[in-house]
Formats: sequence, C-alpha cells, structure tokens
Amino acid sequence: MVSDSNRLIARRYELVRELGRGGMGVVWEGRDTLLNRQVAIKEVVLPDGLSPGDQERHLMRTVREARTAAKLNHPSVVGIYDVVEEGGRPWIVMELLRFPTVEEVVLSTGALPVREAADVGRQVLSALKAAHAAGILHRDVKPSNILMTDDGRAVLTDFGIATVEGDASLTSTGMVTGSPSFLAPERVRAADAGPASDLWSLGATLYACMVGRSPFERGDPMATLNALLTDEPDYRRIPPIMHPVLRGLLRKEPEERVDAEEADRLLAAIAAARPASEDRDVPERKGGGRGRALLAMAAAAVVVVAAGAVGYFKFASPAEGAPRATAQPAAATGPLTPSATPTPEPTATPTPTPSVKRAAPAVRVWKSRDGWSILRPVGWKGARQDAYTEWTRRDGNAHLGVAAVYSNLDPNELLRSEEDSLRQTAESVVNRGRRTVTHQGVKAVEWEFSWTAGAQGDARWVTAGTRYREVRRAVAIGDTAYILSWTVTENQWLRSRGLMRQVINSFTVGA
Repeated sequence: MVSDSNRLIARRYELVRELGRGGMGVVWEGRDTLLNRQVAIKEVVLPDGLSPGDQERHLMRTVREARTAAKLNHPSVVGIYDVVEEGGRPWIVMELLRFPTVEEVVLSTGALPVREAADVGRQVLSALKAAHAAGILHRDVKPSNILMTDDGRAVLTDFGIATVEGDASLTSTGMVTGSPSFLAPERVRAADAGPASDLWSLGATLYACMVGRSPFERGDPMATLNALLTDEPDYRRIPPIMHPVLRGLLRKEPEERVDAEEADRLLAAIAAARPASEDRDVPERKGGGRGRALLAMAAAAVVVVAAGAVGYFKFASPAEGAPRATAQPAAATGPLTPSATPTPEPTATPTPTPSVKRAAPAVRVWKSRDGWSILRPVGWKGARQDAYTEWTRRDGNAHLGVAAVYSNLDPNELLRSEEDSLRQTAESVVNRGRRTVTHQGVKAVEWEFSWTAGAQGDARWVTAGTRYREVRRAVAIGDTAYILSWTVTENQWLRSRGLMRQVINSFTVGA
C-alpha cells in the first residue's frame, strides 16, 4: 500500500494526502496534473486471506464496476472520472467534494428533522434507482457514505465495493463486505442479494438519521450481525410519521420489503408534512446554512470514505444512556410572569418606603408543540429534536432532557431498558435507588444513579472522566411515555436538588 504523498499514479494523478482508510482501501486527496484540478483517488486494496485467483477476480470486477458506475450521470451520485491500474491494483479517480457526511452532521448537530431526513432519503433513493437500472448494486449505503451539501443536495459516494448485479458475491469466498450494522440480512446469510438489499441499508440509514445509530448496532460485529438476523428495530424513539417507511424497508425477507416506488411515495408524504417551523415556540434546530458550512470547513476533506470501512459511530439516543449528542442549541422559552413580591405597608413615619426589587425568575415555562410543558431553567441553552427536547447549563455541568417514547412499556420496564443502555455507554454506574412516585396524579417511577463519563462520550456537555449524578423519571400518559432526566456533576448535586424537584415536578401534559 502506498504510504508516501506526491507520487504520480498513471503518470498523471498526484497523491497529495491521505483522507481515510478502511478494510478495502485508502482514499487520497489528489491532483489531476493534466487538467489541474483536485480529485479524490481511491486505492483499492484487498485484505489478507484471499487466494491469488480470488484477488484477481475481485480486482477485475472492481475495474469493470467502477467503469460502469462512471457512466451514471445523477446529481446524487459522486462523479467518477477515471479508473487506472498501477502496482497490480486499480485506482479510482473521483470527484472531490468538501462537505460533511450525514454521520458528521448528526453527530455534530443532532438528529435530522423528519422532513429533512425524508428529503435525504428520497435523493439517495433516486440515486439507487438510477444505479439499479444500470445493473449496479451499491452494497454499502450508510450515513458516512452520504454527503450533505450547503444547497441541500445529498450525494451518495463510494461505489467501490459495489458489484454488477448477477456477479458472484465475495461472500462465496467467506468474506462479507460493507459495514455490519447496515448490512441486509440476506447478505449476512450469503443469500442472493439484489436491489432490495440496498433498500434495507437505506432504511437503517434513515433510522440512524433519527437516533444516531443503526437499529442493529450492538457494539460488537458478531452481536450486530446476530441482531440483523434475529432482532426487530426499536421504534420507541422514532417519530410515528416515520414508522411506515422504516417498517417497510426493514423487513427481514427481501421479497416482503417495499419497493423503491412505494418507499418514495411514503417519503414524499413525510416531506410534504407541515414543517416544525410552523408551530409556535419550537427551539430552532441549528445545523443548516452557515452552521452546516462551518461544519464542512471543519471536516477533513471529504469524503469519499475508503471502501469497505467498518464505520461505527456511537451516538446514544437522547433517551438512552447518559452520553447524548446535542444539537447546536438555541434558547427557546415561553414567558412566565413571576409572582410579585408583596409591597410593604407604608409606615406612619416620614421615612420613604424602600422600593422592592423583583428577583429574576430562576425558571420559565416552556410549552412544547406536542402538548406538554415544563419549567425550564433560565439561561440554559435549548435544543429540540423530533422526540427529544433538552437544555444545558452554559458551563456544561448540568443538563435537563424530556424524551417522548412511543411505546406501551410501563415506566418500570422503560427504566430497566434505560439502565441496560446506560451501562453500555457509561462507566462506574452506581444505582442509588428506584421508587414509585405520583406525578400530576399519575403513577410514575423515578431512578437515581451516578455515573462517570467515558473517554468516548458523544455529548458536547459531557466531560470525560467527570462524575455525574442523575435522576430519570418515567411517566406514561395515554399512548406516550415521557422520560424526564436531570443531570449535574456529583459535587453540585446537593445544591441543585431544590431546583431539580421544581423543574421535574412541573412537567405537565395537556395543560
């Protein structure tokens, strides 16, 4: 494998610097010295263990596939300029796009709004339909292989492990390509995989747009593959409007999945739904426009990810484990008129009555478009995702969250699930008790615990190695359960308890 820059490939393409590598190769930033333009160059390298014959067949197929993909002319497919051979392996020369991936956007700014996710899904689906019509399977659709441009275009990259439909799969050699958590079950079973396998991966990608991870990600490749074959997705944290298309795309048997036309119809209906901005008092979700452009500048030059990279990204759903990825926050409040301090009775003496200073309120009412309200601390930064609203104190040492869970589980079962998720992401979890409480006349369950943030914490407000103390209260009202969470650094727990009780107890639905 080439490790030095400034080398010329095919006496034309200069390797400038490495952008990324994975199980199937390395992606370089390069320069076309003939046309004097920047390009991305993928160096295709097979893992050890394949026989010489298998290696040759795969490399020949890669060249043929890349040349076929180069004929695709679609706004949501990254352009392929050339395919050359050097050093006994192919090099694929592609369009270099400096934009963040869906994975990076979700990790940096939180879950995509439903309508934006549906729009991204439709664009990727359109790209897949064009590829399928040409007989090409992508085989690695995932958030890190979709770029999001400043003008709202979604671009599918990395056809490097794609195969022409009908070719023998590498699974026949005992090797499965692609990212495990986004693989279709038939590919794990080494069964025939057609266009429906790409639709499955699109479904898993859309799910990840909502909660930040594949519905089958288990942290271990074998456990993930087993989940693909045996487990059903957990839709409790997915807005109900997304359920039909996800359930249709994520059916285990390919013949039972919705086809591309039906998936497009379902996504179009979601994209046409009333945007969140039409509702009153909704915190603005940052991340588009200038914010997205800043993210693009910060991203490493982009992002044609090396083929076959096993790209996991850990992002606990906001109602799961303690570490959470937060959107760029914006304050969002509804006014609360503070109670006036009683004016002292005037005295008979000529001494002037001192003016009474009104203390600034510590909390204000926040009214959600979904019909609930809560007293949120003044001055905390707010952010809203589709089923999750949160506020973070400006010093990052305190956090409030409200998660809506669309589930029939009772509060005890919900908190047991929460604890299982927490122990997978946090360190040194200490259970400080669980009790039944009455919340606004309804039975609820409250869990208090301590935990230490690990080195891989995803939430911006979490500091690795810091000890936190938290209360989560689960209350079921109608067909929706709500999980209220209050987290502060452990050394500030005692002084914050009064405010915590005021805020948690204020949560009301339908008032």
